[in-house]
Amino acid sequence: MNSNDFVKFTLRSPLHVFMGDTMLITITGRKTGREISVPVNYYTEGDTLWIISTRTRTWWRNVRTGAEVSLYLHGKNVKGFAEAILDEKAVAARIGEYVLRLPVSAKPLGVRVENGVANCEDTARLAKERLFVKICPA
Repeated sequence: MNSNDFVKFTLRSPLHVFMGDTMLITITGRKTGREISVPVNYYTEGDTLWIISTRTRTWWRNVRTGAEVSLYLHGKNVKGFAEAILDEKAVAARIGEYVLRLPVSAKPLGVRVENGVANCEDTARLAKERLFVKICPA
């Protein structure tokens, strides 16, 4: 059992209440048609769920142009529509919002926050390595 398997097991158990802002996203592979379930951290903005990921991961490529997804969120199955946000300027702007919303994330991401504003050079650099997946629950 690897660490993702443990997280998946915990999210599907009554212990999911201790997992904070972690959910399970299930997507269908574009080429294989197989379902792929991945535990991810997320944050909410209104009804929209946002996931930050690295561009080197592969799961998000199945939602690049938009796709239906299943989420296991707070012990419940939820359907949604996901799309990858890849434009570096849009990603940099979202990173700026992300670190202000979750200040604890700034240091691990290497983004300096000065006078309540994320450093533009840091967000632009990070946008080359990261992307966001936007999910609108059905």
